[in-house]
Amino acid sequence: MSGLEDLYREIILDHYRTPRNRGELDTPPATKVDGHNPLCGDEISVYLMVEDAENGDDAIVTDIKIGGQGCSISQSSASMMTNAVIGKRVGDVRAVSRKFKSLMGIENVDLQAGDDEVDLEDLEALQGVVKFPVRIKCAVLGWNTLSSALDEALDPAE
Repeated sequence: MSGLEDLYREIILDHYRTPRNRGELDTPPATKVDGHNPLCGDEISVYLMVEDAENGDDAIVTDIKIGGQGCSISQSSASMMTNAVIGKRVGDVRAVSRKFKSLMGIENVDLQAGDDEVDLEDLEALQGVVKFPVRIKCAVLGWNTLSSALDEALDPAE
């Protein structure tokens, strides 16, 4: 099993050293939401562009950028998250988020029909995080921030 763990470690370090989709988008039209983990000091900003937001779950995430600072787990997870959601329907993004949070052992995740079919791709490299409960919040920080950004993008009046 150590060979698989080594591979997962390399994937995490690769995303930490060369994060994908790092930067900013103009706000507006992009939605920007900041997230913070006060336990360890991780910070993330998610910049999100959603096309046809009035279509709800059928709207498309056309662009996403991330900023901030933090540990290798939070930054790698956020980088992998951007790869996993760009170009997808909002409903599919929410399914990936539910499946990832379930993988992280987050309780009260309301998995829906079809969520078990979701391919987490590189995100599976983070499954070892569950062995360190204090680091789970690091791994899901970006996802929680993305969820808030999606809610705001789809209903900016809230």
